[in-house]
Amino acid sequence: MSNLKKLLKNKGYSKIPLILGDTNHLEVSASINGITGRFILDTGASNTCVGVDKASYFKLVSEDSEIKAASAGATDMETLVSAKNKIKIGGWKKTKQQIVVFDLVHVNEALKTHNSLPVDGIIGADILIKCKAVIDYSSRNLFLKNKK
Repeated sequence: MSNLKKLLKNKGYSKIPLILGDTNHLEVSASINGITGRFILDTGASNTCVGVDKASYFKLVSEDSEIKAASAGATDMETLVSAKNKIKIGGWKKTKQQIVVFDLVHVNEALKTHNSLPVDGIIGADILIKCKAVIDYSSRNLFLKNKK
């Protein structure tokens, strides 16, 4: 396993620890616009999202969106979009990140029923693909490629 870490470090990746929650979701700490929060890492989510109740907390300036959100627990949900946000996950960072804002109450209610803490949002495939993410499940680490 140390060979993987060494290889990725040499290729310019940052290592970020993941937390395995009570529901077996991988969680990561990230900051948006300088504010730290708790996020589910979701390879199946097309976009990085923040709950509508946390939009002002993360200083998101949002506009109406044509995008309809869907998840395992709900479909056809109204969304807002916030552009030009700064996001930092471990040693990886990006400016001008678009974030989708929608109601995550159903997600947090499901977490509460399993005695898990609520999350502020979801880190989605938009970021994971862009930065060529590698998830090491055995060591519970996320590796994100830094820009050169």
